Amino acid sequence: MSAAPTAGAGERVDLPVSGMSCAACARTIENQLTATAGVTRAHVNFATSTATVEFDPARATVRNLVGAIEELGYGVPQPPAGEDTGEDVEEQARQREYAALKRRLWLAAAFAAPVVVLGMWPGLMHLAAIAWIQLALTTPVLFYAGAPFYQGAWTALRHRSANMNTLIALGTGAAFLYSFAQTLLGRHEVYYEAAAVIVTLILLGRVLEARARGKASDAIRHLRELQPKTARVVRGGVEQDVPIEQVRVGDMVVVRPGEKVPVDGVVREGDSAVDESMLTGESMPLDKKSGDAVYGGTINRSGSLRFEARQVGGATALQQMIELVRQAQGSRAPVARLADVVSGYFTVGVLAIAVVTFLVWLAFKPFPFALVNFVAVLIIACPCALGLATPTAIMVGTGRGAQRGILIKGGEALEAAYRIDTVILDKTGTITRGQPRVTDVLPLNGHAVSEVLRMAASAERYSEHPLGRAIVEHAQALAIALEDPAGFRAVAGHGVQARVDGHHVTVGAVTGPRELPEIERLAAEGKTAVAVSVDGQPVGAIGIADTVKPEAVAAVRRLVGMGIEVWMITGDNRRTAENVARQVGIERVLAEVLPDGKVAEVRKLQASGKKVAMVGDGINDAPALAQADVGIAIGTGTDIAKEAASITLMRGDLNGVADALELARRTMRVIRQNLFWAFAYNTIGIPIAAGVLYPFTGWLLSPVLASAAMALSSVTVVTNSLRLKRG
Repeated sequence: MSAAPTAGAGERVDLPVSGMSCAACARTIENQLTATAGVTRAHVNFATSTATVEFDPARATVRNLVGAIEELGYGVPQPPAGEDTGEDVEEQARQREYAALKRRLWLAAAFAAPVVVLGMWPGLMHLAAIAWIQLALTTPVLFYAGAPFYQGAWTALRHRSANMNTLIALGTGAAFLYSFAQTLLGRHEVYYEAAAVIVTLILLGRVLEARARGKASDAIRHLRELQPKTARVVRGGVEQDVPIEQVRVGDMVVVRPGEKVPVDGVVREGDSAVDESMLTGESMPLDKKSGDAVYGGTINRSGSLRFEARQVGGATALQQMIELVRQAQGSRAPVARLADVVSGYFTVGVLAIAVVTFLVWLAFKPFPFALVNFVAVLIIACPCALGLATPTAIMVGTGRGAQRGILIKGGEALEAAYRIDTVILDKTGTITRGQPRVTDVLPLNGHAVSEVLRMAASAERYSEHPLGRAIVEHAQALAIALEDPAGFRAVAGHGVQARVDGHHVTVGAVTGPRELPEIERLAAEGKTAVAVSVDGQPVGAIGIADTVKPEAVAAVRRLVGMGIEVWMITGDNRRTAENVARQVGIERVLAEVLPDGKVAEVRKLQASGKKVAMVGDGINDAPALAQADVGIAIGTGTDIAKEAASITLMRGDLNGVADALELARRTMRVIRQNLFWAFAYNTIGIPIAAGVLYPFTGWLLSPVLASAAMALSSVTVVTNSLRLKRG
């Protein structure tokens, strides 16, 4: 059970619900919660067995909500007394339900098997004792193994509603009561084996379905398993292991090689390589040194680290990811609305069809014939497949995205991403690295490249200017030994001056003749040319630019290959923008656009009928991210950009945009396949069960086959959704 504030004045709580058997159950609970005083919005997800409720705490409490659910006969599992409510109560409840289902299934199978053998054994069917033996064996199958069906049907009846339990109880109950009456009258036409086998097959279907639904929720379980149970902290100068819940902000935490980082923090001592694939999907470990951030759940691969805890408990990146995935998996996609409407009226419609089937056949055939078709219609009509079609696909799709470093906020975001035909990429920090780097070193007057770099980097060694830092980092990357400058002086707008090895060195903007072809080329490519002079004589020029990310070309090519129109937008000058666009293969460029102008450009494309995704990483991108049909935030960017986005990429790799859109397309394809199968199954199955084909072909559908088909429909939908876990 988890609670959180919503965007308004109210609160939101996620309640685990036990005892649901179909989509109609979920709808009944949803209607009950919606009608509860103080509730502003309620959604019950059958696939995750979770009720998400937004309510006014001044008018309702969690206890009120739990009472409303329990009044309907369903359960709300609570954590054991004294245990932290952060435990996965939903998962524990799911495991208990699964174990109970398996126990009932094994008992039902053990008793139903001899009932079938006795009922089909030649020469035994006409013995009076056989019917009594079948009655004795069938009774525990129906009234112990199948007890939840009858309890659920009774609860629904008390609240003047109907659900899948109603259909099962009526079908098996009718077959059992008719057979019981025949037994009392000493007749031999009984259907005990049908009633027993129907219950057994339905239980088998629910066991398989529960197992598959468990696999669909693997993502959250795996994320939880990443969190270590203890942390090694330094208190009073002594290292000690404490439960993870006792780590406090400011604690100094020690992580040895091979151990998991327990909470988020900043490295204070040590160097290591940390595997952050659980957060970013990036398989290569990242080097960490003093001042670098580390995140809970990541794995320290090499050296020891000491870091200061900054975020603990629910504030860690891992816990926020779990909460986001939970919310996404519990969400509803707009495409599910048709299924919701249909399932709301489905059970009542099936009851009507079953009664009509019984009455029509009773007019032409004996009572047992009409009864068998009545039972077959009730049993084959399963709204479970409809209820599972959308949420299971969303569960698996968003879970798979989280494993790949793609956080999707919910079903609406998935469906919107599926429709995207235009992507706008911000330039700085999205297509480019967002940091200036040296791209060219042009020596003049016979000087060597290394000497130009050594003099320039030595002069800039203590500069805080981004261009100066870029020169120093480039020299250090080439292992060039730098000198300590003397008389360092920064001149606003002109660069820096310093003495290096007794020489007066100036590094700054090119102010001399620009007719040199090399410098002209740098300017044409949108790069900043920095002049280097020693004792008043030019010795070279250095080209600096915000370089394109290495994967950008392939990422743009992938988007274009998906039939998506790609634009680039930037506040930078047109010359630089067009150069970057040319490098990555983008033909449509919007340059010199201010932040509010980005929103206007998104609106223009939307007005022309485009479905637009905006990709950005900065505060200035947030308004456009919010305006777009889908906002995609690069995970290396600011928190405000991530808040405004529907999808967050946990790493800076631009390929994540194509990955996210491909995942959305795959998920929506699976949802549509599931809905088609669910509707087609009932459209074809119910008429056959009613005996529509009998006058023409002599075909009838036995209740036993109907129960097998019903179980198969739900399992098929869930299994189809599980395909999203691959790829």
